[in-house]
Amino acid sequence: MNSSGRTGSGTVPFPVGGIESAAVVLHAGGRTHLWTPTARRFFGETDGGVLAGKLRRALAAVRPDAAGIRHGNAALPTASGEPAEFRFTAQPLRPAAGGAAVPDRPDESDWLVLLVPTREVVAWEDARDRGARYARLSHAAALEIGTTLDLVESTQRLARLIVPELTDLAAVDLSEPVLHGEEPSRPEADIRLRRVAVAAADPSSGAVGTEAWPADVLGVGQLLPWLPHIPLLRPVGEGSAVVVSDMRRLRDALAMTPARSRTLIPHEAHSLIVIPLLARGRILGAVTAWRVHTEADFDDADAEMLAEITSRAAIGVDNARRYTREHRTAVALQRSLLPRPVLRTPAADTAGTYLPAEGEAGVGGDWFDVLALSSLRTGFVVGDVVGHGLGATAAMGRLRTAVQTLADLDLEPVELISHLDDLVLSYWPDHDPGDPTSELAAEGATFLYAVYDPVVRRCAIASAGHPPPLVALPGREPEFVELTPGPPLGVGGMPFGSVDIDLPDGSLLAFHTDGLTVRRDIDAGVQLARFREAVARHRDSPLIDIGPEIVSALEPSRDDDVALLIARTRSVGTAAVAEWELAANPSEVGRARELTTRQLAAWGLEDLAFSTELVVSELVTNAVRYAGGPIGLRLIRDQILVCEVSDPSNTQPRLRRSMATDEGGRGLFLVAQLTSRWGSRYRRSGKTIWTEQGIQGTHNLGASADLTGEQELLDAFDVEW
Repeated sequence: MNSSGRTGSGTVPFPVGGIESAAVVLHAGGRTHLWTPTARRFFGETDGGVLAGKLRRALAAVRPDAAGIRHGNAALPTASGEPAEFRFTAQPLRPAAGGAAVPDRPDESDWLVLLVPTREVVAWEDARDRGARYARLSHAAALEIGTTLDLVESTQRLARLIVPELTDLAAVDLSEPVLHGEEPSRPEADIRLRRVAVAAADPSSGAVGTEAWPADVLGVGQLLPWLPHIPLLRPVGEGSAVVVSDMRRLRDALAMTPARSRTLIPHEAHSLIVIPLLARGRILGAVTAWRVHTEADFDDADAEMLAEITSRAAIGVDNARRYTREHRTAVALQRSLLPRPVLRTPAADTAGTYLPAEGEAGVGGDWFDVLALSSLRTGFVVGDVVGHGLGATAAMGRLRTAVQTLADLDLEPVELISHLDDLVLSYWPDHDPGDPTSELAAEGATFLYAVYDPVVRRCAIASAGHPPPLVALPGREPEFVELTPGPPLGVGGMPFGSVDIDLPDGSLLAFHTDGLTVRRDIDAGVQLARFREAVARHRDSPLIDIGPEIVSALEPSRDDDVALLIARTRSVGTAAVAEWELAANPSEVGRARELTTRQLAAWGLEDLAFSTELVVSELVTNAVRYAGGPIGLRLIRDQILVCEVSDPSNTQPRLRRSMATDEGGRGLFLVAQLTSRWGSRYRRSGKTIWTEQGIQGTHNLGASADLTGEQELLDAFDVEW
């Protein structure tokens, strides 16, 4: 009889491969016949009547299944003379009198009985269970550990995966460089490990977690000694697994004090496996497993299974390490490109908040900036480059540099965005993502630029596809600026518009990127309303606290990075500003000097009178000679002294090098030497040339007590005025 039910000669295999089975036919008359060779080997010359009697009693003790087949266990005499436990499967063949089979009356039917030693079935079932468990754990390792790029989370999943399936206690330790995303050490190197994940099975509840971890054993965050010099554990440092089931031998090998030994070996542990985490030939760390409550010690099959699971997990851990390195690099680059969290300018106090995206998204291209412009004005910048990772961060850095360069030209917000859009169209063409040498694309980036003038208390804002800021005027509820954004950068073909808003002293501005207000699970209008409520609730808090409080209130999804810039405006009082209109007449130059001297005296700045008179004289003279009237003269006093001369000409002044024989051309050189900073900016009609001098005299050449420096400078250029 073979496994398909047909009779034949030779060995009859059990329906599962790898186990021999014996078959006998139990006759209704009480005897056995048609013994297979395996049956004769099992039972030898055993009395057939005795064997038949025991089998019939065993059949009678179990009920048949729906097909009339009976399954059970029976203790049968064997060829060795000792009884042995067998597992049987019996199928009725025919009745004694030729009628239908009578499954309910085993003594009146012929039976085909398949017999297998129980110990072999148990061994096979154990091997089957091990195989199923291995397949299940391997599949779980591939799914769970490979789906996260968080280094610590990867190790925690690995520890929880093998408890309690393989072990009662598990710990994952990583080398210090790996924790920081750096390259792992080679096996022969001296490696120091830090414990990053533990898991323990609670014997009473069966729950798996960290609560049942032994208090004496090193826990998460603690540094472990590296012990490759111990012969018993040396294979781990060489990349191989170690199985130890003699704890006394292990303690002797460690050669530690009992107290120190308890930090490495759980008190009731009786078996240990240490598996190195290997990736690309380098050791990331090690997985340590202990059996405490499970009676059986670890064997080679357990070690092989754990090694295979660990090798799969090591790939996920190494991917997480490499992501950690890229993420840290991108965050460092991103933060290095952002201004200091808190800045104070003559026009506003500002505080910025930046949060990188979490999970696989990582750092993106969101940024903000605060720019000190001429005449005490301040520029506010916020932008968002499409994408994440180093590419987006690098593109953001290039855009930020371009914005700073254009802002230094003192362009109006609309003009600056138009130039930036042209730059993106010209120098950031579409690129091939698979080509690492191609240009980083910035198409689709959104950008907003605002310039606030504290003298007139007015802010000009323009946007390229970016959401408008939220403004909270003193005594009024916060409202979003009514601004129609233009297209994102790089689209081209569409004009950009701007809006001017008046901002009283103490107004609050909140510039943000969409990572703060866009959530998939909340309607956009609801989230924007929460934004307004948060600003209204925290507007009077210290500026540095407002940003974090708003982020906490809105609870952004963190699948995109968040940039938030808060600014509280300040104004320059009318008493600190003096301005006059002059005709385009050479006689007005002397009047300009007189007005300047009188105003500086009123402000108590007589020590700046000489240098400022010379600056005003040169600038007004140039305006009279080359631009025509009317000419505007304005002095602004704050932490610095600002001098402005405006005229209707659009000609850009240029500092040039004069020859020794030239009669002129040295005026702007003198201005540059007498001031700490100077420049020009275009207005809607004409231009303004401005200069700055330090109030404390640190950036100007003269003081009323000693005019030697100025006189020597004038003598050097043979200047008379």
